[in-house]
Amino acid sequence: MTQVWRRELRRLSYLIVLALSAGYVLHQPGWMLALVLCGYLGWQLLQLSRLHRWLRSPQNAPLPSTFGIWGAIFAETRQLQQRTLRYQHKLQSVINRIQDSTAALQDAVLMVDSHGNLEWWNQAAQEFLGLRSPVDVGQPVTNLIRDPAFKTYFDKADYQDALTIPSPVNKNQHLMFSITLFGRRDRLLLVHDVTRLKQLEEMRKDFVANVSHELRTPLTVLSGYVETMGMAAEMLPQRWQRMLSQMSEQSQRMEAIIKDLLALSRLETTSKQQPLPVAVKPLLEQICADARALSNDRGHRIELQLSGPANIAGFSDELRSAFSNLIFNAVKYTPDGGEIHVEWVEQDKHACLTVRDNGIGIAAHHIPRLTERFYRADPSRSKETGGTGLGLAIVKHVLMRHGGDLQIDSEMGKGSTFVCRFPL
Repeated sequence: MTQVWRRELRRLSYLIVLALSAGYVLHQPGWMLALVLCGYLGWQLLQLSRLHRWLRSPQNAPLPSTFGIWGAIFAETRQLQQRTLRYQHKLQSVINRIQDSTAALQDAVLMVDSHGNLEWWNQAAQEFLGLRSPVDVGQPVTNLIRDPAFKTYFDKADYQDALTIPSPVNKNQHLMFSITLFGRRDRLLLVHDVTRLKQLEEMRKDFVANVSHELRTPLTVLSGYVETMGMAAEMLPQRWQRMLSQMSEQSQRMEAIIKDLLALSRLETTSKQQPLPVAVKPLLEQICADARALSNDRGHRIELQLSGPANIAGFSDELRSAFSNLIFNAVKYTPDGGEIHVEWVEQDKHACLTVRDNGIGIAAHHIPRLTERFYRADPSRSKETGGTGLGLAIVKHVLMRHGGDLQIDSEMGKGSTFVCRFPL
């Protein structure tokens, strides 16, 4: 018990003793005790009323003059107010510094509450998104950014990948949205101008498409002459026959690369058309038959299991290209006598094509980059398998056009599993 409380209890004890003494003298101890206690209670209520009025007054109001425990309460309350005021000034300076720094950013920053309503944004957000202050404060962000892709992205609450859409105020400007959850489902939106990157990407696509088209004609001429010379190889010296054989192999490899580059270019530049039902069973049966022919005398055991939906909506040629790339890769990278399992099943509201082999496997650090163009987990195998390094890139783009995704699981020496998932 603090010293202030001890003094207050001692004061109350003195009052009670004084009241009883006076009461015995006047032969009314009970009434005197009640009168003194009522006076003491009235004093406490008066001090409580003064405290209430003082707390409602401005913070710089003078302290009421009193004594005892109420004097200590008033003094400690003033100290608490002063500490709180210092903390408020400190927090406000931090907030002002954060707002000044975010206002200087070239990227837009927006804060959205758990209900999806705008709370705050910086100057760049006004330029990128056309927001107006204070009119748009408290408005749903999906009402201010009217893009179906953004609404779907915002509502699904899965923000692992960023979203790129045109700016709502300038269709020639492309913005990349990244959302981070914090607090009680509040959201922090970062918006970056990727117009330049988008233009460079379009230039790259056009360059690859144009170069592929331009190389196709001269390469066809060269391949034709090499083939013609190869028909008369027995009339040429022995060392020339070896050179012609290598020229023929490399020209065929170049033709395969150009063919895959053109396929990728079509996938990237061709707008989506109305998908049609694709019969999966005959498609996979034909691809597996081609895979057995590719295996030839290597003794692979290729099994096909079909229990999924008979048809999926899509584009037959693109699906054939994706499926054949996965299955043919399994044949190429599985040692002689290995097993390859191809399954078409329905799982978790998805139609899934699983290609599983017991081949050489892929190291874990290579898996995230397998769908990059020309990326090889082992470049030394390129001549042996005759691949172009574009097969999995084609698979990825085909799945993107069909709303699907590719999952890869592999372990060195134990084989690989590739799963194509299509939403039903």
